[in-house]
Amino acid sequence: MVVERIPVGVVVERRPARSRWQDHVWRVTAALPGTAEAAPWTVLDEAGGVTRYWAGTAELVLHSGDTEVYKHNVEGAEPRLYVVLRRGASPTGWVLLLATVDPSEAQAHAEAGDDLLEALPLPAALHGRVAAFVAAHHVERRVWRRRRDRADPEALGRRRPDILAGERR
Repeated sequence: MVVERIPVGVVVERRPARSRWQDHVWRVTAALPGTAEAAPWTVLDEAGGVTRYWAGTAELVLHSGDTEVYKHNVEGAEPRLYVVLRRGASPTGWVLLLATVDPSEAQAHAEAGDDLLEALPLPAALHGRVAAFVAAHHVERRVWRRRRDRADPEALGRRRPDILAGERR
């Protein structure tokens, strides 16, 4: 199996909430191909109560066995990059967990409970790399469906008399 790893830098913002139940809202706002020299959770900008952070670098991992889901995402009307943050030990209380182009992997993290999942438009540079990976490694697989044996309706309702006698005891 061929594996390709692409570094993806993630920008997150914290803004005041319009709710009486929470003070602020976290949102992933950008994903950039490559890495940066900045340490994770470095403040990039602060204005009007909104703080933007460099959350760090996640690794977008592409597996040659999963190209079918990547292909559907890349060829879709709106290709997406999914970024997952998880509560953890950091100055902000969040840890950058992963970036993926696999919608089913993102769905699994959406059901995990406390993870923060954002679907961003797939940046053009990443789109090109993922499309090239799919073109190089995708193999169309024929959908194989099992044929069922024809059932014998006469055999379905019949039971041996000795079994019936044993059940009545």
